[in-house]
Amino acid sequence: MILIANGTVLTMGKSNQVIQDGGVLIQDSKILEVGSTQDLQKRFPEAEFIDARGKLIMPGMINTHMHLYSTFARGMDSKSKPPKTFGDILEGLWWKLDKLLTLDDVYYSGLTPLIECIKTGTTTIVDHHASPMAITGSLSTLAKAAKEMGVRAAFCYEVSDRDGDEIAQEGIKENVDFIAQCQAQPDSMVAGMFGLHASLTLSDQTLTKCSEEAKRLGAGFHVHVAEGKEDLDDSLSKYGMRVVERLEKFGVLGPKTIAVHCVHIDDHEIDLLKASKTQVVHNPESNMGNAVGVTPVLKMLSEGVKVGLGTDGYTCDMFESGKVANILHKHAMANPSVAWGEVPQMLYGNNPEIASDLFGGKFGELTEGAWADVIVVDYVPPTPIGSNNWSGHLLFGVSGRSVETTVINGRVRMLDRKLIDIDEEAIGARSRELAQKLWNRI
Repeated sequence: MILIANGTVLTMGKSNQVIQDGGVLIQDSKILEVGSTQDLQKRFPEAEFIDARGKLIMPGMINTHMHLYSTFARGMDSKSKPPKTFGDILEGLWWKLDKLLTLDDVYYSGLTPLIECIKTGTTTIVDHHASPMAITGSLSTLAKAAKEMGVRAAFCYEVSDRDGDEIAQEGIKENVDFIAQCQAQPDSMVAGMFGLHASLTLSDQTLTKCSEEAKRLGAGFHVHVAEGKEDLDDSLSKYGMRVVERLEKFGVLGPKTIAVHCVHIDDHEIDLLKASKTQVVHNPESNMGNAVGVTPVLKMLSEGVKVGLGTDGYTCDMFESGKVANILHKHAMANPSVAWGEVPQMLYGNNPEIASDLFGGKFGELTEGAWADVIVVDYVPPTPIGSNNWSGHLLFGVSGRSVETTVINGRVRMLDRKLIDIDEEAIGARSRELAQKLWNRI
């Protein structure tokens, strides 16, 4: 039993309470009680006490679109010409990197960002993986890394026809095998989805096969949708329909599916996403960095589409992603009044719902019975904080590096900025060694 107390508790969720001098009592993997420090200490004196020292106690953050495999690109010279388009970025960077990954690379390029997740208070991720020359076993390798670090994670392999039919079929099998394994051995810390790269790299034949297999397994898809204009142009020229229309034709849309980006979509496609209850994930920093455009997030939310927030591997810090989303949509709309409510809804409302759909249980709130994913943040508010303004405090006063303590599934992974049972130095050294070897192969 663990008691994290003597802090300002943000329960979030439906109760949306701010409890001054409050605490969270954890038993095993769930939250047992939330209340005042004095009362909880009095009734549970035997609980291990973690002193928040007046700082914030809040739910762990959730990243609903991540690419762990992108780690070795950090600081890398891809030896390509400067990109002019999103297609240039795919061909000159990501499609060079992913082909060079070995299973050992996959493992260490997973470990290092998972450590960053712990350090920045991200307790749950939904990952999208690619390693076309090391497909078989790649998802189990990532799941092993996540279990060792103690981060809750969902994985999929991105099926694509860009490297030929044999590799596409191997990608399909990797998804099928991993999803079946997750279903046979249910684990609240690991989940499987059916990964697809994007419409522009998937033939009708491959989409049909993927749709049949996912339907048989009852699995949802995780797919990039109209991220760059290239995806839209390809779908229109080859198939005479827009990207979301094509995915709907093949049964990809649905309440278990995550459609990532959705930058170049129109009103009809928004209607299709809404009608199918497909979940969308917005990645503001990646979209800006790749210069692909601005996702019509505000319109989708106003129409009732569930939109979450991710990072696309750009960062592990979800506080950072929230800050960028807030200013991006103000800038794009030339309206300082927008995104105040929408971004917190994505980050603190919709992301927990997406996670709940994948793993089961309650996420994103400190209430009885919710998963014990709890962080302590080094922030003492300089002005009053309450249920009506905590999101403003987090927006302007907190970053991922403000996180001091991270508890995931009731297990302490970082305490007062010290990682627990994780040899960061050894992992980092091996990661740098493998990255250099990969860079030498370019």
